[in-house]
Amino acid sequence: MRNIVLILLLLCLTVTVQAQTKKWTLRECVQHALDNNISIKQSELDVELAEIERSDALGNYLPSLNGSASNSWNTGLTQNITTGVLENQTSRNSSYSITAGVTVFNGLSNLRAMQRAKISKLAAEYGLSKMEDDISLFVANAYLQVLTNKANLEATISQNEVTLEQINRTQELVDAGVLPKGDLLEIQATDATEKQSIAVAENNVKISLVSLAQLLLVKDYENFDIEDEGYDIIDEGISAKGVAEIIASAQENRSEVKIAQANFDLAQKDLQLAKSALYPTLTAFFNYNTRETDLPRGIETIVDSDNPITIGETPIGVVDGTGESVFGIEPNIVGFRELDPLPFTEQLYLNDGISYGVQLNVPIFNGFSVRNNVKRSEVNMKRQEFLLEQSKLDLESTVYQAYVDAKGSLKAFEAAQKAVESQELAYQYAKDRYDVGLTNAFDFSQSKLRYDNAQIELNRSKYDYIFKLKVLELYFGISATDLKF
Repeated sequence: MRNIVLILLLLCLTVTVQAQTKKWTLRECVQHALDNNISIKQSELDVELAEIERSDALGNYLPSLNGSASNSWNTGLTQNITTGVLENQTSRNSSYSITAGVTVFNGLSNLRAMQRAKISKLAAEYGLSKMEDDISLFVANAYLQVLTNKANLEATISQNEVTLEQINRTQELVDAGVLPKGDLLEIQATDATEKQSIAVAENNVKISLVSLAQLLLVKDYENFDIEDEGYDIIDEGISAKGVAEIIASAQENRSEVKIAQANFDLAQKDLQLAKSALYPTLTAFFNYNTRETDLPRGIETIVDSDNPITIGETPIGVVDGTGESVFGIEPNIVGFRELDPLPFTEQLYLNDGISYGVQLNVPIFNGFSVRNNVKRSEVNMKRQEFLLEQSKLDLESTVYQAYVDAKGSLKAFEAAQKAVESQELAYQYAKDRYDVGLTNAFDFSQSKLRYDNAQIELNRSKYDYIFKLKVLELYFGISATDLKF
């Protein structure tokens, strides 16, 4: 039993340590941002709204079906709903109807609305794609900034270890009387400066990690860390392509131009919709209605059951030849009574009716509103056309700038590599001279400082080139999630 408990504790400890030491890769960071970023979620809502708009446009083609029911109490001179006669009465009336309608023609506005809804959904999807690309670049830039700061921290710590070794070596030479004590003090001052630089570098790493975690909406800042190995310069041939080819691909694939084109297409459809209001509309309808009331259905006469008939008092004719008057036989009415209303369902059956027909509406004059809507739509279409042309020019300028930046950052990286090689040789030469007492500690410290700065510049230029190279690939049409680092 004790062994089982011990094994469980070890497993829990292992899981806890693994959870605390998890390091995020760049791909994981990008995917996490795409899944959780608020701006992307808002863009996804725009796509959902566009789909609802498309559903609305589809619904315009379908017939409408509406039902109504009413129940009212009337006192005074009102119409009897079963006879249509105005009567002084107190009554309760109810009516029910179902009406179906269909648009036969409305200036093709239903067709234009459907076309517009499809374009609107495309525009929303392009907006979502652009937002995903932007967020991916933000994450990549923040990630590479962390890598830069970590590389700088590593270089600073490594150089400080060399300085500590040099302090021990200098101490021995000072004790042996080969070097003056001032050289030891100079090296110790260098050590103090480097420890200060290490503190600054550690702070920069923490700040950049927090910034990346905030961008990813990760709350556990203390345990958040990234994978800082295996990120080399990977050029899949983009640097060998001409700027004209990259610009052409960007104009074909980038969302910026697609969004502007979709907005221009939407403006065209808005103009067509505005012009649809200039045409007549023709609709057809069918209505079924019925009614019910609590009014009596009529007056019934009461006949004497013991003496049901009587001789009329007024003659109805005479007998030929004798001239004797002839009297008719009439019911022996002794009174009157109201008949109760028919049952509810029977009234609905007896009092129903049907109406159907078509309705034509012709716009003649509406206070210039329709004409002005057309003019506004024309102005907006021209504006979107200008914005489309401007987006193409802006994209061309941006891609060209990215191309120049990538080329320039490559040259800066290559120059930084050469600078590190030269400064390393100079530092090694200064170290050898210092070890044998041919140079003083100040000159040696300056040589080491130049070498440290060269390494830091190499780190900065490396990740700067990686980022700008990936920006160029993104403009060429490679998806953000397919970028290789």
